[in-house]
Order: sequence, then C-alpha cells, then structure tokens
Amino acid sequence: MSSSPPPSHPNVNPNPQPTLTLTGTLDRETTQRLCEEARAALQATGAEVLDCDAAGVGPPVLAAIDALARLQLTARRAGGRIRVRNPAPHLRELLDLVGLPIEVEVGRQAEQREPPGRVQEAVEARDPPL
Repeated sequence: MSSSPPPSHPNVNPNPQPTLTLTGTLDRETTQRLCEEARAALQATGAEVLDCDAAGVGPPVLAAIDALARLQLTARRAGGRIRVRNPAPHLRELLDLVGLPIEVEVGRQAEQREPPGRVQEAVEARDPPL
C-alpha cells in the first residue's frame, strides 16, 4: 500500500519548518492568498513558526506592512507566529517605524520586534519634581 504525498502549496516549502516566499508587490488579493497559504501550512505541519522569506518583496509601501501584519494575525489565530527573513534594509526600517512585533532574521541573526513602550526613567529621591 502506497500513500501519496500530501498536497503542496506553490509558495510553501514542505519541510517541517514551513516557509512562505513573498515576492513582488503585496496587494490585497495577494495578501489574502498568502494568509490562506500560511494558515494551511501551519495547520498541516503543526509548526509554531512560519518563515516568510521577504527577499523578493517589491517596494516597501505600507501594503507590505499590512500584509505582514495580516500574516502575523493569521499565524497567531492558527497557534503560531511568523518570522520575516531577508528583508531589504528599507523594509526593516519601515517595520521599525511602525513597531510591528514580528521577529526579523537577517542572515543568521534574529532580532525580536516589540511594540514601542513608554519611556521609564529612574528618579532619585533628592531630585526636585519637574
């Protein structure tokens, strides 16, 4: 008895660590399709992290940030999260600017994005109030 391989998605790597390849301009239609593929990949593999290779993403307009935010939300709803790999420097800067809490990996170094917090300063008891 031979079993056939599970159906694959065109942009998803069938490895245990699923990878979604993002290319071109990420418009609404493309984002919706990517979210469906992300959900399917996370559910099929049971992985906690979906790698999103962003090396081929077109101009880093806010649509790209919207797509990444929607992918992160989709992944969280499926019990996981995304990790953006190989983003162009200007896409990384845009991610920093909007404060989207997504893990970014450039080469072999990963850095965790966290939402911007409030500034806290230590106050000495002898300091006069401002």
